[in-house]
Amino acid sequence: MKKTCLFIILLLACQSMRAQSRYTLSGYIRDSLSQESLIGATVTVVGQGRGVSSNAYGFYSITLPEGEYRFAVSFVGYLPFELTLQLNGNTDRNISLLPKSSLSQEIVIASRRRDANVKNAQMGQIDLSMNKIKSLPVIFGEVDPLKTLQLMPGITNAGEGNSGLYVRGGGPDQNLIMLDDAVVYNTGHLFGFFSIFNGDAIKNTTLIKGGMPAQYGGRLSSVLDISMKDGNMKEFQVEGGIGTIASRVSVASRIWR
Repeated sequence: MKKTCLFIILLLACQSMRAQSRYTLSGYIRDSLSQESLIGATVTVVGQGRGVSSNAYGFYSITLPEGEYRFAVSFVGYLPFELTLQLNGNTDRNISLLPKSSLSQEIVIASRRRDANVKNAQMGQIDLSMNKIKSLPVIFGEVDPLKTLQLMPGITNAGEGNSGLYVRGGGPDQNLIMLDDAVVYNTGHLFGFFSIFNGDAIKNTTLIKGGMPAQYGGRLSSVLDISMKDGNMKEFQVEGGIGTIASRVSVASRIWR
């Protein structure tokens, strides 16, 4: 009788340890047409209210107990995607999202949730894609992320003929501006009329106005992190524009060996 009870206890303990096993689902989220990585795409566990966002390289990772889950992947300007997985081990899954602009059907635009600014773990963070920046009217038709950020709350410009930013009372020299992890020391060009950033080559702009992560080394005022495009991995692509004071062109193609 004692041996039987001991065997049952050990069996229940093994089942309990098995039920507590946790595994990780990870991978990259990319554009299905150009294979461009998507920054800030959301991966949500349906019915549980849990989820993660992709980082600056489009990488996501979420750890869950063993079981079957349904995941919803979404990003602004792309069709939502759902997948069901039996999570019984560490799994790598790359996800490709289809842009809405590639469809001929009706497109429904929905606004962000009103509590989106307080649900995020990072305080004072503003994410701007180039689609949003290009939708705003600009002088002489020249797109400039710095000019667009001056329209955000808590940010003012440094005066006419200057492209510096005053963020919550801090000076322009108290901002850290980075372009693909490289520090940009001088953001002004010809009294601010010309932008030093090519809008056709920029993928995402992130401004952190407070509580900067330790990876940036600490700044008194703000951190502006600008990410450039990875390029079109599938086909040859040319993009450009002709303006009154400047013209630009960008070429993207896969390099064949």
